[in-house]
Amino acid sequence: MNMQTLYLIVPLAPLVGAIIAGLFGKWVGRTGAHLATIAGVTLALIASVLVFQDVLAGHTFNGTVYTWMVLGDLRFEVGFLIDSLTAMMMLVVTFVSLMVHIYTIGYMHDDPGYQRFFSYISLFTFSMLMLVMSNNFLQLFFGWEAVGLVSYLLIGFWYTKETAIYANLKAFLVNRVGDFGFILGIGLVLAHFGSLDYATVFARAPSLANETITLWPDTPWMLMTVIGILLFIGAMGKSAQFPLHVWLPD
Repeated sequence: MNMQTLYLIVPLAPLVGAIIAGLFGKWVGRTGAHLATIAGVTLALIASVLVFQDVLAGHTFNGTVYTWMVLGDLRFEVGFLIDSLTAMMMLVVTFVSLMVHIYTIGYMHDDPGYQRFFSYISLFTFSMLMLVMSNNFLQLFFGWEAVGLVSYLLIGFWYTKETAIYANLKAFLVNRVGDFGFILGIGLVLAHFGSLDYATVFARAPSLANETITLWPDTPWMLMTVIGILLFIGAMGKSAQFPLHVWLPD
């Protein structure tokens, strides 16, 4: 098995588990749902360990898996950037997720939405892995939004409780504020760098280090500062940092 196959297994194994538990939960039952999702995440963890060992041996990867749209010179792609930071995050995400899956067996034991919950947390794992393994800002954004969507579903899991409905609505609205800043930052990257690929953007960054933009008349701002602030606003929403923290207590 080559390494690129392992890279694909890491995010896709939890996705398959989520599909089995979510779409076929009625037929596979409770035991089938948790076995499918735990098997998927365990497989992802094993593959992540092998990838981590490969990275420690000095092998990295930056490539495209699938090109889904081309606009002139701009390509929108699904791709992976596998380096030491990515490999470490793959291990963290898959290990913590496996522990959550195992804990959930007891925690949700008597809940009627047992299969649905396993499907959600496995889908969350897939979304997080696509986020940390991405090699471009657009895939990062879609992974980011998928994490936000599954968070919304998990927060409002008990949808008959009024408090849960209120909490997930508040989380959804606050995260849209953060996402608005995030997508504006990505838009500025595309406008000034002509690419959303990490390697291309970072290679061109030194040449644009002193570039300024005018947000309002007679007030120039450093381009890098504006992009950094906008991307950070997105992170503030997801990680519940002040003042975008109001959804977390609910």
